[in-house]
Amino acid sequence: MRADIDPAIKEIASIFKNMGKELYLVGGAVRDILRGKKIHDWDLATDALPEEVTSIMRRHGCSVIPTGIKHGTVTVIYKKNSSNPVSAEITTFRTESGYSDGRRPDDVRYASSIYEDLSRRDFTMNAIALRLLPGNEIVDPFNGAKDINAKIIRCAGNPAERFNEDGLRPMRAVRFAAQLGFKIDKDTLEAIPGALDVSAKVSKERIRDEIDKILFSPVPSHAFYLMEKTGLLSLFLNELALCRNVEQKGFHQFDVLDHCLLACDYAAAKDYSHEVRLASLFHDVGKPNVRSLDESGVYTFYRHEEVSANMSRAVLSRLRYSNAVIDKTCHLIKEHMFQYTDEWSDSAVRRFIARVKEEHLPDIYCLRRADIYGFAGKEPCYKPTAALMERVKTVLADSRAFTIKNLAITGRDLMTIGIQSGKVMGIILKELLETVLDDPQQNTREKLLEIAKKMHGNMN
Repeated sequence: MRADIDPAIKEIASIFKNMGKELYLVGGAVRDILRGKKIHDWDLATDALPEEVTSIMRRHGCSVIPTGIKHGTVTVIYKKNSSNPVSAEITTFRTESGYSDGRRPDDVRYASSIYEDLSRRDFTMNAIALRLLPGNEIVDPFNGAKDINAKIIRCAGNPAERFNEDGLRPMRAVRFAAQLGFKIDKDTLEAIPGALDVSAKVSKERIRDEIDKILFSPVPSHAFYLMEKTGLLSLFLNELALCRNVEQKGFHQFDVLDHCLLACDYAAAKDYSHEVRLASLFHDVGKPNVRSLDESGVYTFYRHEEVSANMSRAVLSRLRYSNAVIDKTCHLIKEHMFQYTDEWSDSAVRRFIARVKEEHLPDIYCLRRADIYGFAGKEPCYKPTAALMERVKTVLADSRAFTIKNLAITGRDLMTIGIQSGKVMGIILKELLETVLDDPQQNTREKLLEIAKKMHGNMN
């Protein structure tokens, strides 16, 4: 077996061997080696106790951080003063029992062998160890290598027991399926619904992290369909689950859920930003709430973009996304329903820029393409978007006044003509911006003050 293991990791292994201690590469690193992929994280397991690991590594000039000392894990920075320091997590062989919070073990005990340590892990593909010295010996008690070759995700041991130990494992299973393009073993998949009450205990932050990893997988819908099938979607993203069987008319060939998942897949395939991926997934979640039949028997979804933005804000807040991510994602969702035609006036283009905001233009174009792809699962026509982009470039070259801050006057200028700070000033500034969006030539101090005087006089 060919393994591109960092020489620094081999040096650490040599240090442990000289101290009479065992050291194994474990977890995702071994899985990646067997898949022929580059290793990104170095997770090591040893029979040395945490205090022994700390002592050994510090004697060799390493920084040792007690990142998970309660559970026997320390982070080692090897060759910290070199131009290429290496970080590795080293964990003492352990067994676990009791998971009252559905995530972390109540009792952690150190084990005597790598076999006991591997038996506590989630899936066979993650329950493989590589003895670094001597000679890259594989320890694979659950036939994980065979499952990797077959592209199967299977629990190590009894699936119901594994999922009831850690409620995050079902989400990890569907996430790995999307990330790796693997299938979930039948018994493993069927055990997920029975563990939903345990999964419900998992912190929202951990669920958010799994969702983000799904969004950045090659085909996110692979995981979301598995979530729907097992009940995880209703548990964590019920707003999205309720989009199933909400039929649409017109150009749409799919119900709202399939449409959103297709849009999300497109955003992933095109490597769009985090916020565009989130927006593509949630951009139509409000449709079930606003759907109605018009007089001709066609479904309408009046102002669904606003409802979808508000619902998405609630979902993303519940999942503990940052305010910056929430604000941008929901802004994109709210503004995604534009239909450009060549009949748009320059004023209409300026208002579009003002509404979307210049910094969000690239992402709103991307979201619109993903949305259109979701109509029929076909590459969208770029002509309308391309034409709008050209119009926007031209308008931006002619005018930079798209917000109140871009006006040639400020509130202080208005105060010089007797307009006091407050609600009235705010109304006047908004009207002045509308004036400038209609005609950028009006954006001079003299003209705007003259217009403001007339507005103020008419309001008194």
